[in-house]
Amino acid sequence: MYARGVAVNSGLNVTIREPEVYPIQVQGPKSRDTLRKLFGPAVDDIKYYWTLTTEVDGIPVVISRTGWTGEVGYEIYLRDPARGGDLWDRVFEAGREFKIRPVAPVEARRIEAGIFNYGSDMTIANNPFEVMGLERLVEPQEADYIGKAALEDIRARGVSRKLVGIESTNSALQYEIAEKRPVLHAGEAVGTLTDLIWSPRLERNIGYVWLPIELSGPGTELEIVAPDGEVWPARSAAIPFLDAKKQVPLGKPA
Repeated sequence: MYARGVAVNSGLNVTIREPEVYPIQVQGPKSRDTLRKLFGPAVDDIKYYWTLTTEVDGIPVVISRTGWTGEVGYEIYLRDPARGGDLWDRVFEAGREFKIRPVAPVEARRIEAGIFNYGSDMTIANNPFEVMGLERLVEPQEADYIGKAALEDIRARGVSRKLVGIESTNSALQYEIAEKRPVLHAGEAVGTLTDLIWSPRLERNIGYVWLPIELSGPGTELEIVAPDGEVWPARSAAIPFLDAKKQVPLGKPA
């Protein structure tokens, strides 16, 4: 997205394409032990959001200390698409003693950690001042960057809505809603739910909701209209729901 923004005003004939890399995520408390068996002690030196270019049995990879779970975790980017099966087998063999398992993206963990999904939680139509927590990523006024004038205008005017956390106060419901649903306040439709899922660690449903700015503070009493038409009690919440200082991905106690 950034490259496209640079290209549009460059005056150059620019083609943007995806690099020939294919990721596999290894996430969780035993992920470092698993990767250490494959790549040796160099894994210990990868700082959070740093990378390591290396190989295993001639399979070229880039390892990043990142992930979509809010856990200790890594993404292994395969640089030779012909070796996908070989890499998969080696990762599983290394993780066998730690009971490694293939799973889909762990929605509960990423929402607990306040991680957003581009395309469903927010889109290119939104700006960082509308998304709780992303305001801190906007450079200060003295910096110079593409889009500065537009963002400074938004900073000055303020925003009319915000994407914040939501939690269901009915702990008997262990549910997932992976679609946009209406959210009510005092019986009136005021916002839109983007995602909701049961968190076993928090023992309640948690997710994200777009709300008018005046209702976006934590603790606003809300109601979620479920797909079957049932109305669930809920309230707005600050995010992240867990580990606000990001200690877990750093390998420290939360």
